[in-house]
Amino acid sequence: MPTLEQIANAVIDGDEQATPQHVEAALKENIPSRQILNEGLLSGMTEVGRRFREGEFFVPEVLIAAEAMKAGLAVLRSELVAQGVKAAATAVIGTVRGDLHDIGKNLVATMLEGAGFEVIDLGVDVPPERFVEACREHKAHVAALSALLTTTMPEMEGAVRLLREQVQPTPVVLIGGAPVTDDYARQIGADGYGRDAASGAELAKRLCQKKAPW
Repeated sequence: MPTLEQIANAVIDGDEQATPQHVEAALKENIPSRQILNEGLLSGMTEVGRRFREGEFFVPEVLIAAEAMKAGLAVLRSELVAQGVKAAATAVIGTVRGDLHDIGKNLVATMLEGAGFEVIDLGVDVPPERFVEACREHKAHVAALSALLTTTMPEMEGAVRLLREQVQPTPVVLIGGAPVTDDYARQIGADGYGRDAASGAELAKRLCQKKAPW
């Protein structure tokens, strides 16, 4: 079996020991680090995302796969740095002010990493001004806002408005969470709504490619 396929399958299987071993083997075969990243590690996480979206995988499988991907990336990172390979885009993510829930937000962050983003996780209870500050600092391509409580959803509207007013160029703004809907996203001026972690990450990538191809 080709080494890149072995890497992808190890990620899908959540094999935290085999993944870095296959990455090391690929490096010894002089396979370019970018190719190992894209066709091995990220390819595996893309399949994990598909299975999660289709109900074949659940949260535990996704988290285990993410750990395997990170183990492989730890081996690859020095090569990526040496060759000047950077993440194709940067995403700032956080749970809005007044909301302390982070499980969904963490899962979206994982899927964004699996889609090739550098993720800046601001944590929970994030005020609109902090989203603005982080998007400016990291020149973010995406701002992802999460809320689990209907009482904190208005914070999303304030954050979206502030991002539009104070960050130029404005990143793609996505929202998500149990009470959030596509209609609400349109109502507050967000660019999109992720009904789950996998579809949210796919939407982020698609909108970024449309705005400025990777």
